[in-house]
Amino acid sequence: MIDRIAGAVIFMISAAAFWVARDYEASFGDPLGPAIFPQMVAAAAAILSIGLILRPDPNPKAQPLHAFIRQAMTLGVLIGYVLLLEPLGFPLSTMIGTTCLALLFGAERIKAGLTGIAVGISLYLIFDTVLGLPLPLAPARFG
Repeated sequence: MIDRIAGAVIFMISAAAFWVARDYEASFGDPLGPAIFPQMVAAAAAILSIGLILRPDPNPKAQPLHAFIRQAMTLGVLIGYVLLLEPLGFPLSTMIGTTCLALLFGAERIKAGLTGIAVGISLYLIFDTVLGLPLPLAPARFG
């Protein structure tokens, strides 16, 4: 039953995301418009959620408490990442978010930190330089 509930929730979120994305506008850039990518992701999530609704796991097993705690912490990191994106800038907030996620999944501190630095810098360069998408580089008060 939990698979069907999760599928229904994911479907509703996907439908809402698809609906909201249709109004995205940009004055430059992509001829398809900025709405196409979020709509593609929302459509894929909706299709996969229908699979959860129609074919749930016949023998679901309850997750241990520590798994739910880790999931809640992951959700907290992702929410924190979104909230810190503008105040800290893309590279720094991405470094912090990636490092925290790596630590949650059991990485060593040094490796998690190095991964965060590499991901933050490389994603900024890819998005800003290669794809030409403007991202906040520095904290809002300095940028």
